[in-house]
Amino acid sequence: MANSKIVQGHQARKRFGQNFLSDNHYISRIVDSIAPQRHDHIVEIGPGLGAITEHLVESAGKLDVVELDRDLIPRLENKFANHDNFTIHQSDALKFDFTQLEENEQKLRIVGNLPYNISTPLIFHLLNQRHVIHDMYFMLQKEVVERLCASPSTKQYGRLSVMAQYFCETAMLFVVPPGAFSPAPKVDSAIVRLMPHTHIKNPVKDSKLLSQIVTAAFNQRRKTIRNSLKDWLGQDDFEQLGLKATERAERLSLNDFVSICHFVEAHQI
Repeated sequence: MANSKIVQGHQARKRFGQNFLSDNHYISRIVDSIAPQRHDHIVEIGPGLGAITEHLVESAGKLDVVELDRDLIPRLENKFANHDNFTIHQSDALKFDFTQLEENEQKLRIVGNLPYNISTPLIFHLLNQRHVIHDMYFMLQKEVVERLCASPSTKQYGRLSVMAQYFCETAMLFVVPPGAFSPAPKVDSAIVRLMPHTHIKNPVKDSKLLSQIVTAAFNQRRKTIRNSLKDWLGQDDFEQLGLKATERAERLSLNDFVSICHFVEAHQI
């Protein structure tokens, strides 16, 4: 979490989780990873003081930014007043309809240094609008990035891992230390790339049902799946699926969860 601190004349706000990226080395690495092009329509969530924004606006064809902090809006407007490809939306990204920005069926590229306290719900909010998104590059708490990219049988593996990997290709690109920010957070950050699948290889009919099953499975990690999934599966069902009822959720792969969802869908009355 941010400490109260004046950064370039702006009071960094703890309630907005503001930690402004200030290290030029990492700013350049992030921009190089995004590799903005003239034909891109980029949306930046939480531009803050515009450290990354100033690079994106020069390279992208169109740049929309979504900023919650009203005090930052005039600064951003003044800083980028000469760019006609730049638009500000004063809004809470958790409530923002990103689909309204799509033009001529061109998919959006979403980037942002996301506040730690809203990162997981915001990712799920964006996954619900994935049909208009080409890719996403986010600065997140390193622990969250590890969860997004985790494999089964690791302590980081959980609901976020399964659902993010069902919808996207996930990749942790590099770690960003606390000293790259002002004020400095207390933990390491990392850059993650999320690229929604053009076609999900083995889709379920109802992704909400898949989410419910995955959530129940990981709700109490020490429970066996026989107990955590008893609302959907009986002992014989596990045998048909080729799964041990005594396994815990962290041992199940994404494909295992998809198979369970298919089975439940096929046997629902």
